[in-house]
Amino acid sequence: MIDNPRSPRVRAVAKLAKRDARSETGLFLLEGPQAVTEALTFRPELVVELFATPTALERYTELAQAAVDAGVEIEFVTEQVLTAMADTVTPQGLVAVCRQFPTAIKDIFADDGPRLIAILEEVRDPGNAGTIIRAADAAGADAVIMTGRSVDLYNPKVVRATTGSLFHVPVAVGLELSAVLSRCTEAGVRVLAADVKGDDLLAARKEGILADPTAWLFGNEARGLTDEDLARADRAVVVPIYGHAESMNLATAASVCLYESAFAQRS
Repeated sequence: MIDNPRSPRVRAVAKLAKRDARSETGLFLLEGPQAVTEALTFRPELVVELFATPTALERYTELAQAAVDAGVEIEFVTEQVLTAMADTVTPQGLVAVCRQFPTAIKDIFADDGPRLIAILEEVRDPGNAGTIIRAADAAGADAVIMTGRSVDLYNPKVVRATTGSLFHVPVAVGLELSAVLSRCTEAGVRVLAADVKGDDLLAARKEGILADPTAWLFGNEARGLTDEDLARADRAVVVPIYGHAESMNLATAASVCLYESAFAQRS
């Protein structure tokens, strides 16, 4: 059992909360039973190390068995060590180290191309980014693309906000928006920019365009999309606000947009 919170191994794991360490190692932190279970279920080959307190392993017996079945060795640690490793205050007794696994954009547009994707341009808030990935997964989207101006996909807060969807839906990272939009045009995927300057979402629904292959483009939380970005899109669309709310959270608006397309494509 590892019981020294200041040991080199513990410090190496803790450093993965920083982007520099993640970039150097190609690894990232995974915390909590839900996220670890999703990794072991869908992408067990990515799990490099799994650390757990004895109490957590007794509580999550199915997770422990999944680790054994995947050939992942479990390293026991004390509560103090786990706290030193984790990015959260309450990691629930489990921390894993995983390999990063971004998807190549050519794979997203391979074969017949995607029917529904989300593009994040300069989305900086980790919670929003992770929640959009989760919403895209729930809506059955084919992929998420994060441009190089957006938050790091493997930021611990982004990973936590996906609640495991990171292991379900392909995510491409570090791309230039112009290159992504060119891919969409070549593949016959309509780009709809979610922006307050756009047409009412209900108008797009009535026209029937949401049933077509669609890429939803979401911009910065504070500034939205630039005029240049909006000009590159096929159309700008706004989620209407019927009450007195001053605005709508980006992740909430993205969820509405993605599900509108999901409903249209399945009706």
